Amino acid sequence: MDDLKITIIQSNLHWENKEENKIMFSQKIDSITDKTDLIVLPEMFTTGFSMKPKQFAESMDGYTVEWMKEQAKKKNCIITGSFICVEDGNYFNRLLWVNPDGSYSIYDKRHLFRMANEDSHYTAGQKKIVVELNGWKICPLVCYDLRFPVWSRNTLIRYNAAYKDDIQYEYDVLIYVANWPEVRSYPWKTLLLARAIENQCYVVGLNRVGNDGNTIYHSGDSAIVNAKGMIISRTKPHDESVETVLLNYDELHSFRKSFPAMLDADTFEINC
Repeated sequence: MDDLKITIIQSNLHWENKEENKIMFSQKIDSITDKTDLIVLPEMFTTGFSMKPKQFAESMDGYTVEWMKEQAKKKNCIITGSFICVEDGNYFNRLLWVNPDGSYSIYDKRHLFRMANEDSHYTAGQKKIVVELNGWKICPLVCYDLRFPVWSRNTLIRYNAAYKDDIQYEYDVLIYVANWPEVRSYPWKTLLLARAIENQCYVVGLNRVGNDGNTIYHSGDSAIVNAKGMIISRTKPHDESVETVLLNYDELHSFRKSFPAMLDADTFEINC
């Protein structure tokens, strides 16, 4: 299987200013000159972590969805990030996974950050998704979801002891898009490593930088971690950056074959 190129955009955000954020991200996306398979934007990339969904929410036929479709087509790659969406009278912190042909998948943030009253303004999602890109299976999640290992738990779908190349996991990459404040940067950095180790997968954590409208500061600390828990890319904290990283499938597959810890994992069910 081919390696996977992922581009992460660690950026400040214009507080509750959808137009300025789209202009800014259009420029940053245009600056990507090398071919990439996936571009990752932060959580609520059009507004910052706003608790004003009635004012800023858009429908699925709104401008943000159309903008993401245009960007995916222009760069011929996947674009993902979350925005404030309204559907059937409910507001969602919705991650959109947009393909170059305009088709898309959605994931509504499951774990709403009660300490900022997100649970009072938004409706929680009920299911995670696994999407496929160039043969890779990817599970995209949002910010506070990082603290809940049961929700992100990987599973071993197939393992043939006689033919160890015949091994398949539910997913190969976990992605977290975030607005994670600097005051809790230690848990952010630690939990990214934990999710990679326990799920034997790559983990991509993309966070914003700068102050939001509530003067809450974000240091970024975006990182990409391999299945052994080793950091293979960490963006410079506090700075805006655009970085493309290559994920190696053979390395992941070889580690899973030699250390199939998932064979001893506990089984359980999640009740939403």
